[in-house]
Amino acid sequence: MTIIKPFPPTSPQERRHFSDVHEAVAQARRIYETNTAYLRDCFQKQARGEMSWQRVVAHYPYVAITTTKPTQIDTRLAFGFVSGPGRYSATLTRPDLFEHYLTEQLTLLLKNHEVPIEVGVSATPIPIHFAFGEGMHVESGLDPEHLAQMRQMFDLPDLSIMDDSIANGTYIQPSSSGDLPLALFTAPRVDYSLHRLRHYTGCDPNHFQNFVIFTNYQFYIDEFLRMGKNLMRKEDTANPVSRSRRYTALVEPGGYTTPNANLDDAPPSGQRIERLPQMPAYHLVRDDHNGITIINIGIGPSNARTISDHVAVLRPNAWIMLGQCAGLRNTQKLGDYVLAHGYVRDDHVLDADLPPWVPVPALAEIQRALEGAVAHVTGLEGYALKSVMRTGTVVTTDNRNWEIGGYAKLVERFNQSRAIALDMEAAVIAANGFRFRVPYGTLLCISDRPLHGELKLPGMANEFYRRQVDQHLEIGVRAMEMLCEVGLETLHSRKLRSFTEMAFQ
Repeated sequence: MTIIKPFPPTSPQERRHFSDVHEAVAQARRIYETNTAYLRDCFQKQARGEMSWQRVVAHYPYVAITTTKPTQIDTRLAFGFVSGPGRYSATLTRPDLFEHYLTEQLTLLLKNHEVPIEVGVSATPIPIHFAFGEGMHVESGLDPEHLAQMRQMFDLPDLSIMDDSIANGTYIQPSSSGDLPLALFTAPRVDYSLHRLRHYTGCDPNHFQNFVIFTNYQFYIDEFLRMGKNLMRKEDTANPVSRSRRYTALVEPGGYTTPNANLDDAPPSGQRIERLPQMPAYHLVRDDHNGITIINIGIGPSNARTISDHVAVLRPNAWIMLGQCAGLRNTQKLGDYVLAHGYVRDDHVLDADLPPWVPVPALAEIQRALEGAVAHVTGLEGYALKSVMRTGTVVTTDNRNWEIGGYAKLVERFNQSRAIALDMEAAVIAANGFRFRVPYGTLLCISDRPLHGELKLPGMANEFYRRQVDQHLEIGVRAMEMLCEVGLETLHSRKLRSFTEMAFQ
């Protein structure tokens, strides 16, 4: 096996320029696969005692462009261009996983700037843990002597290059001659999240789709599975555009895959895991990855932040929160829908990364899709739609027992904010969508009205869930299918981009 010796980006020996995007991505993949294979081989030899002590280093590939002219592009674009003259670069990981994404982003750069794509070996070392896929715990089985030797021989994950300063807008360029960032995330930050996704969801990142639904109740997962299994069954109709023919498979945690019988007669493959992970994910898969992923994130703003921090590195086209909430107005009924157009961020989990004074705006493209899906599924339009859905401000709190905070104080705060509903996740999902430039939205369903004497008690809740969840989930899926039809350039709004923005979506 030929091993590529890593050089810093300035070394001419290990950088090449391409006018063909596919060749550029292929070169990045060759560098990555060669260098990670080298690390794995050295580690296995060290673990078997076949390798004397020596420092083992391999580096991530990078991609870069250099422009000398002022940027002149179609002003309607939200991404795919750099802000001005300079050198811009990004370290890359898993080019196999991100092949379509990288091809798409680099094609836009080539089109908008007409400069070659530079690919080489970066100065950022690959931690030994990230050279292994499938969440392997590399220390497992090593005795104390080999464990101590491993930590001296190989690079370990380095938190100093794994932060979100680029996404947060707090990134400080190392020097005036240093590269400007091309992407929101560094390669180590992406690798960290890919491993975390496996841990929390029980799924390989390859299975995640471009449209993501976050939910806070298992009832929605049960309905998604029922819907997915029905779509995978053989249909009598030969209509090639029917919904059952859009999706190629249903994938469950652990990789258990049910192929679409309308497209493939193969039996299910893989094995269901015995114990579900903390935030299990399920996927209606399309060949172009424009299918739907749903994740049960559980309850609470911390969970909402944890999972969206990691899903963001996959660069989904959109995500929405679909869950339960408390209705705050006496004109609302159990089962009514709330389409959030504003948020009171009373959860505080993102205050250090996105200050609470930063507004999180509603996105027209998402709002139209959600409202259109409610109309489509309920059969109501125009003024009649107001009888089952209200648009307004949602409060997200970190206090599950908010109801006992004092009635007068609660009423005063909700009146001042004009809030119509309260939950524990929606504002976090929206705020992280804003922070990570992922189009976001929220459609909640009222399951209780504590201020008006309707508490969420076990019997009432069960009856409500049986009656309403199926329709709510159908609305969410329909909204995602509508967003898929919108197209990427229309969906990604300029309002999510700063005036010193990264080129990659």
